[in-house]
Amino acid sequence: MKNNNLEPLVLQAIEGDKKALNALIESIQKYIYNISIKILFHPDEAKDATQEILIKIVTHLSSFKNESNFTTWTYRIATNYLLNLIDKQKRQQLNFEIFAVDLSQGLNHNYLANDAEKKLLVEEVKIGCSTGMLQCLDAESRITYILGEILELDSNEGAYIQDISPEAYRKRLSRARTKINEFTKGHCGLVNPENPCRCHKKVDDAVTKKRLNPNHLLFASKELISSIADVEDAADLIQSSPEYNLPNNKLNEIKRILELNLY
Repeated sequence: MKNNNLEPLVLQAIEGDKKALNALIESIQKYIYNISIKILFHPDEAKDATQEILIKIVTHLSSFKNESNFTTWTYRIATNYLLNLIDKQKRQQLNFEIFAVDLSQGLNHNYLANDAEKKLLVEEVKIGCSTGMLQCLDAESRITYILGEILELDSNEGAYIQDISPEAYRKRLSRARTKINEFTKGHCGLVNPENPCRCHKKVDDAVTKKRLNPNHLLFASKELISSIADVEDAADLIQSSPEYNLPNNKLNEIKRILELNLY
């Protein structure tokens, strides 16, 4: 994760500079929205969570004490909020055993679509599958894996975000990495060509089970479509998913709420 040196904007925003506040929100919204999608899975839930997290960040700006870079501090607030949200939702935990059985079923490629639509549908399956795989980890391990393996934060940053020791963070990351790597090597055809599962073979099954609506894709779009070639491991698979910006209507709504509350 790059440090974009947002601290000067933070100081200006605290002093009441609206332009600086808007610039700050626009600079961090992408980080927050993307980690929210990976942790919660559904983009609509991630949008609502991002709104709450951004409001919490902005209303607590004065508590930022430069103990870390600002983006790392925002991740700490975001992950705490997301952990509490998951705890309140009390969802049934997806697990690797159930996920493995699902990947082994319905492998065909008879869905009728033109080439452009097929590419989008395959991308939708790939992103949905890789994001769904993360849901097989418990919430804290999921966050650790995303911070360490996807965002590539060092153990000091990861430990600060999760409020644990660097040693505990490294152990948690190692366990999560092992689980994800073993699963993908054993079941994902992109990571291990010996496995029968392929994204294009799962389109029919996803449509049949109503996990994929060809008329309303959750993840894929013509603008954000990426390549699924040359995937060597689980991290490559997840990192090949596109990065999303929070939709403008949601971003503008957040700015209006903050303006009403702060000025």
